[in-house]
Amino acid sequence: MKVHLIRRESIEAFVKQNAQSRLSFDEWIFKLKYADWEIPIDIQSTFPSTDILGNGSNRAVFDIGGNKYRMIVKYAFGDKQVHLFICWIGTHSQYDKLCKTVEQYWVSIF
Repeated sequence: MKVHLIRRESIEAFVKQNAQSRLSFDEWIFKLKYADWEIPIDIQSTFPSTDILGNGSNRAVFDIGGNKYRMIVKYAFGDKQVHLFICWIGTHSQYDKLCKTVEQYWVSIF
């Protein structure tokens, strides 16, 4: 199934504030455009370094730009497409701080 990215403007806002990240996120979006997923583990066929979070959270953490950036998403597999909701974007060090202070399964959508 094709992927419908929700809250793409979150990526655009992050890139606007972090200009050096543009190429990395452009590459990620390009790969996403051609993704064809049927089950959550398929996410890793497109993005091998992705962590699929457990406990039925329906969330994944993408390593972007050679692990310089992290993005937490929530996914929902529908009948005709996969919905990918952007929940959080930041640098790797910001992600590490987030994980120390907030249970990553409960990060709220912007």
